[in-house]
Order: sequence, then C-alpha cells, then structure tokens
Amino acid sequence: MSELGARASGQGRIFQTSGDQYIEEHHHHYDAGAAPFPGGPRPLSAAGPPVPDSVRVPLVGRPPGILRDREELLEILRPAVAGPGGQAHVVHGMGGCGKTALAYWLFTEATRAHGRIGFWVNASERMSLRAGMLAVAGDRGATAGELAAAAAGQRAAADLVWHYLDLSDEPWLLVLDNADDPTVLEDGAWLRTSGRGTVVVTTRHATSPLWRGPGVTGYALGLLPLEDAAQVLCDLAPDAGDLDSARKVAHRLGRLPLALTLAGSHLAHQLLESWTMEEYDNRLVEESTAIVDRGASGYGSGRSRQLVGRTWQLSLDALTEHGLPEATTLLRLLSLLAADPVPLSVLAALRETAAEGLEPAVRAEQLEPALRGLLDHSLAELVEADGVRCVRAHGVLLDSVAAGMTPAERSALAEVAAALLAAALPGQGVNPLDRRRQLALLAPHASALLAAAPGERTATLAARVLRRLFDSAEFAGTLESAPAVVERIEALLGVEHPAALEARDAQAGALWRNGRYAESEALCRLVLGRRERVLGPDHPDTLRSCHRLHSPLLLVGKEEEAEPFLRRALDGQRRVLGEDSPETLATWADLLELLSRMGKGQELETEAEALFVVCERALPPDDLTTLTARHNYAFGLYRLGRYEEAEPLAQRVLADRITVQGADHPQALSALTLGALIAKGSGRVAEAVALLKDVIERSERVLGTEHPFVIEDRVWLADWQAEAGD
Repeated sequence: MSELGARASGQGRIFQTSGDQYIEEHHHHYDAGAAPFPGGPRPLSAAGPPVPDSVRVPLVGRPPGILRDREELLEILRPAVAGPGGQAHVVHGMGGCGKTALAYWLFTEATRAHGRIGFWVNASERMSLRAGMLAVAGDRGATAGELAAAAAGQRAAADLVWHYLDLSDEPWLLVLDNADDPTVLEDGAWLRTSGRGTVVVTTRHATSPLWRGPGVTGYALGLLPLEDAAQVLCDLAPDAGDLDSARKVAHRLGRLPLALTLAGSHLAHQLLESWTMEEYDNRLVEESTAIVDRGASGYGSGRSRQLVGRTWQLSLDALTEHGLPEATTLLRLLSLLAADPVPLSVLAALRETAAEGLEPAVRAEQLEPALRGLLDHSLAELVEADGVRCVRAHGVLLDSVAAGMTPAERSALAEVAAALLAAALPGQGVNPLDRRRQLALLAPHASALLAAAPGERTATLAARVLRRLFDSAEFAGTLESAPAVVERIEALLGVEHPAALEARDAQAGALWRNGRYAESEALCRLVLGRRERVLGPDHPDTLRSCHRLHSPLLLVGKEEEAEPFLRRALDGQRRVLGEDSPETLATWADLLELLSRMGKGQELETEAEALFVVCERALPPDDLTTLTARHNYAFGLYRLGRYEEAEPLAQRVLADRITVQGADHPQALSALTLGALIAKGSGRVAEAVALLKDVIERSERVLGTEHPFVIEDRVWLADWQAEAGD
C-alpha cells in the first residue's frame, strides 16, 4: 500500500516521488524451455521495431531499366563496390533526382558482378533503420539472445551490428536509403566504416556534418542533360513519339528523373486514352504535376515518395518538426515566382516587408535558418546569375507546391511577393549596367507572379517591370517577355487599362529596337490612339507614345512623317514635365538624330548646344541621356561630312557605351558602326572594313543574322571591299 492508497499485485510496481523521476526496467519472459526472440514466439514485453521481410533485396518501387547519364559518378563508385571496402559514399540531391535508382544499380553490380553480399536498409526513420540494421546483424551471425537484448535496449544496437559486419567472412555492400534526416544515423552512431565492406547512403540532406566524417565522401546528384532526359521517355514509351517530341516533354518536366519516369509510365500504360508525347506536352501546360502523378499507379498505395506532388512534402514536414515552419512559407512564396534564379536580396527584404496573414508566419529571425533548411534538404540551391547571388528551386517542385495552396494562401503570398519584387526594382542611381542586369533577373518573376495570381496589383507590377526592362536597354528580354504579359493584362483588366497600355508601349519599343519596324509602327499608332482617348492629348503617357511612334518611322525613311510626332512630344513634355525632366531630355536627344537625317545642320548645332547645357545642369555625368545626345550629335557631324570633328566625339561615345552598357550592347555596336562610317568617310577604307567586319560578327551574335542593321552592314561591307579591291 502506498501513501496515495494505490495497490500493486503480481508483477506490478508503484513509483512515487515528489520530484522528477526517471525509471527504466527491462522484463523478458519465456515459457519453460523456449528460446528468446527471434528463435521463439515474441512476447509483447520484448517488443522492438518490426523486422523487415528482407534486407537482401533492394526496396525499390520500380527498378530502372536503363540508367541514363550517371556514368561519371558510376565510374567513381564502381571501384568502391568492387574493392576491399573501408569507405562510406553519400549521394545527395533533391527528391526525385534518381539517388535510389543509382544505389540500386550499384547494389545489383556489387551482388551479381562482384559476388558481394548486399544489404538494403530503409534509413528514413529510426524504427525502420534500427529494425533493418538488426536484421543485417542477424544475417551476419548475431545470436537470437544478442538481437533480443539489442531490440530491448539492453545493449548498444549499433555496436552489435557493426561488430558482426566487421567479422563478416564475405565482403558486403550496405545501402542506407532515404537517409533524409541525418540525425537518424547520428543518434546511436549508425554510420560507420568497415574494411569488410562499403556503405552507400542516399539522402536529400546536402550539408550534414555527418557527411564530412572520416572515411565518408559526398557526391551531388543533379538533373539529367536534355538528351538523356528525352531518351528516358523514349525508353519507357517508345511508341508515344520521337526524340524531338520527347525533348519538349523533358524540358517542361525540368529533366527530373522521377517526373520523367512517371510521365513515361503514363504514356506506356494508357488504356482509355492514347496520347502522343506532343499531346502529353499540351496537357502538361494545363495540368502539370497533377497529370504526371497518374503514372504512379504501378507503385502501389502508400508510396508517397513516388509521387511528384508529395515527394518534397516529406522534407517540408521534417523541417517543420525541427522548428522551421517558415521553410514551407518560403517555398510557397517561391512557387509563385518563375523557376529562374531569385536574387537573395529579394528574399532578404522579408525582414522589413510586412507579411501579415501568412501561415506559417515568417519571423524575421527565422528567415535565414528557413532558407538554409531549404538548401540543406535539396529543396533549393544557391546559384550565381550574372554576378548576383540567387536561390533557385526546380520548376516541377514549385508547381507541385503551388498546386497544394488554398486560394486564401495564394492571395496572401501574392501580396507579399508583389511587395518584395517592387522593393527590389533598382532606382535611377544604380549603375545602368547593374540596373539592366537586375531587371533582367526580376522580369521573369513579375510575369510568373501575374500568371500565378492575376490581379490589378500584379498586372501593374508586371507592366512596370516590362517598361523598366526596356528603358534599361534590355531589348531582347523585353520582346521575349512582352507577349505573355500583354495578353494576361488585357484579358484581366481590358485593353485600355493603363497597365495594358504601358505593357503595349514597351512591346512596341522592343519591336522597333529588334528591327521589326512595321509591327512597331502599327502598335505605336494603336497605343497612341487609345491613350489619347483614355488619358487625353497632353498626358505624359500620351506624349511618350508620340515619341515612341517617331522611331520606327525614322528608320524606314519617313522623316517628314516622324517630325511632327517628335516635336509634339517635346513641346508637350516641356509644358507638362518641364525642360529639365529626364523624359523631356531623352526626347530632345532624339531630336538631334532626326535633324541629322533631315539635313538640318544649322538647327542641329543650335539644339545640340542648348541640350548639352541642360544635360550638364540636370543630369548626372554618366547618364544615358547625355550619352545618347553625344552619340546623336556625333552622327549628325558625320552626316554633315565633318569627319574630323565627329571622330573624337564618336570615340568618346564608344568608350562610354562600353563602360556603361558593355561591349556587345546594341548601342555600343551602333557606336562602333559610326566609327567605321567615319573612317570610311575619311578615306581610311581598310580600317573601315576591319571595323565593320568586327561589327557584323558581334551584331549577328547579339541581334541575329536577319536584323536590318546587320543586313545593311553586309551591304556596306561588300561595297567597301569592292572599292578597296579585296
């Protein structure tokens, strides 16, 4: 009888304390003459983890028929499974990249080609690891009593297992598969090395200190090259299409082995449908990972690792269990952006940006650990894009995460993402070359955010980024991004919404800069008409459209038609914005080129002199508008035949263009072309030919072989070479 009045009988115990109490008891009961587990019945009092049915057979849902593009890593690891042992090899990579498939091939080669004993243990959690490793010990000769004691916690289980692995009279290969939580191996010191065999670990965790231990070597496993990825589809579904159509599907699936395997399985085992790869590619646009997962039916139920839509949730769950629920929010945020590199500065702004309504909430002090968690679990990677440190996640991963969000979650995250991208837009004080690089990185994310969460805020942001991209002279990128952005904004807000008109204006400018003058003129007239109707004739946007329209007209020789539009823009901007406005000065700088082409030399001199005074007063020394004004004035001097005056100014312009915008920028190439024209006009034909050859070679690479500038340069080159007798 205890003081509390409790009673115990038989084998019962009562424990009573006024403070903390830690009690550990071990009870083993056997019938007379019965052997302890596993030689006889297993009483509940000796229960341990359930014993796996086999550790001699790889636990692979669908063994790969052909292993594509892993030869480099196989060449490193094959000698390890054939040699004397003593090493542990850790293969890490994102979920679905084929780590288990690689381990399966090594296991098969070790057991069939090299006579090794193979052991395959599921290391995804403590119970399965412990049970599997004790089964390995039993295979290598551990007695039933020893196993029972280890299972019951009476002796160190890992010591027992490695004792018998060290005593093995046959060399072995031990695969510890899906060790995504390294602490499972660390607790109890399960990861060791032995001279009698080789250990292979597969894991999503890329940076655990456990992988840097003595005798342990790590290897990163990435995505397949496009050709090998396409071949995987052809291996699995040879009748669904040719290699070209397989490349399209492989590219859309991001060359991820799991997604490729599921897609190929789906195509090969259709009953009610008979899609080709082309049709499958079209369906991916609409359904993405939802359709990919249909190929998992052959895996059986409960194999969530074999589903694209679930494979990464395991890692997110693990991060949450380790106190980092913010990692889920961070990945959801990334899933609304493009599968392109995201500058770390964008995410760093989460510390200052209000992020109300997010669940799980993002605590500022947990932002860095959450990002580190994504990197450690191979859910994202650090990359450098054009000199900028970025984070990037796989497109299929992002798509599957986005598909799992509720509308409320998506809406809240879209607000935060829009605020982050808006805050990341570079200001006017940023170096023009850096501004161009930053905008080129941000543009695909603004477009993707608009597609993922259409709304007035995301539409306005996408149009703003598109215009900034064009203004930074990223002409090819603007033309590439514009059609999708324009289509989405117009469908969402209507063709006369300011955001739609701003996006159309940028698109018209990009068409002009890329040599598509007729298309640019037509679009400029369309935008101008709509802005006049919606905003009025003197609105700054309407005046900008007048300025924009003059450009394609000028380059097709319609100077007389272009002049009134440019002068209307300049006069209106002086009234509305002021003479010192950067936009007014940019229009004024373009007037110099118009006057040059029209042969108005006296007016050119007057306007240039006045413009340079205002630019010096109102703009920074390295401003692109001042540079454009000098460029256009040097061109005017060339047109007037004043080569000696034009040459030093043209050389200065070229040097500044290279410094500010880069040697291969279209406007730097224009300055180089001007140098060739001046050399030719000065009678230095051989020098002019050499310069023009350089221009053509670079322009073909930057602008394309059919750009009007390139075609014009080729005509000049042929004429000059004929004149020089080449």
